[in-house]
Amino acid sequence: MGLFDGKKGLFGGKPKQPKAPKQPKPPKQVKGAAPVSFTLPRGEPRAEGAARTMEVSSGPQFPRFQAMATDQLDRKRADRFGGTRMRLRNAFTPSQPVIDRQMFSGRSEVLTSMIRSIEDQRLHLVLYGERGIGKTSLLHVLAGAAREARYIVFYSSCGTASDFQETFRAAAEEIPVLFHSGFSPTNTDAERGSALASLLPPNGFSPRQFADVCAKLTGTRVLIFLDEFDRAASPDFRRDVSELMKFLSDRSVRVQLVIAGVAADLAELLEHTPSIRRNLLAVRVPLMNDVEVQGMVANGERASGLTFERPARDLVVAMAHGSPYLASLICHHAGLIAIDRGQLTVTATDAIGALDQALQEIEDRLARTAVNQIDRLMAEGAGPQLAAIAGVALRMGGEFNLSDLKTEMADSDYAECRQLVEKLAGESLVLQHVDDEYRKGYCFIEEGMRPYLWLLGARRQVDASNAAKAPRRATGA
Repeated sequence: MGLFDGKKGLFGGKPKQPKAPKQPKPPKQVKGAAPVSFTLPRGEPRAEGAARTMEVSSGPQFPRFQAMATDQLDRKRADRFGGTRMRLRNAFTPSQPVIDRQMFSGRSEVLTSMIRSIEDQRLHLVLYGERGIGKTSLLHVLAGAAREARYIVFYSSCGTASDFQETFRAAAEEIPVLFHSGFSPTNTDAERGSALASLLPPNGFSPRQFADVCAKLTGTRVLIFLDEFDRAASPDFRRDVSELMKFLSDRSVRVQLVIAGVAADLAELLEHTPSIRRNLLAVRVPLMNDVEVQGMVANGERASGLTFERPARDLVVAMAHGSPYLASLICHHAGLIAIDRGQLTVTATDAIGALDQALQEIEDRLARTAVNQIDRLMAEGAGPQLAAIAGVALRMGGEFNLSDLKTEMADSDYAECRQLVEKLAGESLVLQHVDDEYRKGYCFIEEGMRPYLWLLGARRQVDASNAAKAPRRATGA
């Protein structure tokens, strides 16, 4: 089974393959690779990633920036692809969330559920999931929709030093005192544009006191967004936020909280959840399906002016494995490679070159000792099993157990993967915890190891497939 063979046997089996022709430093190639159902078009060389340098008329090649910081083209320096390059950077932003709703793809069911929980049920909302799954993008799109509906929206990203007083006083600064039932429109403070913060005790306030002040709001509704809630180190901050949600719900206050953070479940993200479960909707952000990833590529095509050939698009979908971060990262690099070779069409070769660049980018973030351990396991022939385990871990949102492995693969592959998981735990590449005597949970010690191992498996399979078909290319048709 190969990269495009669906859920079962993603990297199963080790059929014998003809030896590959010598190529310059193929990354992480090992024996025993399983074939895939796609190869590079005949006659196209393998792309290792173009060196992005520009010819200077009076000297040697030297790297330089390709666009102005003002988002305007320098007509004297820009080539005919300068505008496309700038649009591409805005179309695929792997290191930043999606802000423009026109670039937002899929997740319509999740977004509809979020809006209905806020609008119809008056619930607080908690989003959780692994890093790079699209939580912040969802929050921005939701916030934009709320502003269109005339909600007052306050957005804050939490940090290790987040403080309840500071955060919610800042939120109260965004709420005009005009909406407080104790002030008429002709009141001096209302006419001056004073904010609700002026009604809070100057020397600090409790969650109950904040809820008391907000309880007299009328004529509007307020959404307070707290992103990256997992970064808040203070247990007091988490406890106060939980208590505030309870007070706001119990008094039907026109203020609701929307919280997002990296977590495996709700209890990991929020303190004291038993007392407030009926007051909130917890949404685990799922992986994107293939149609949604294809929509993401199509959005990028419209925004950038590039065209992804069907084989390139298929590769992006397969390599992304439902991750919007990986899809955006590969599309971004593939588009730049196409532009660097003077084309507006992204080919399969460009996508594979982007895969190499993505691998290098992720590898540079991993601990050197972990990379060395992976290299050794790959050399021992464990590549297919490592990729399969990483694929399951990605699908499950980071944490997985042996029953997840068994569900995702054939029995023969499961036996090998189970042994390897135990070995990885022994070498501290994965962490293990026991929920009960029948259930063992695992997660990779570094979150970057999941996409790294998955992409290594993709790279291996592309190499193996091309090696298997190389003899036919050599004889010619």
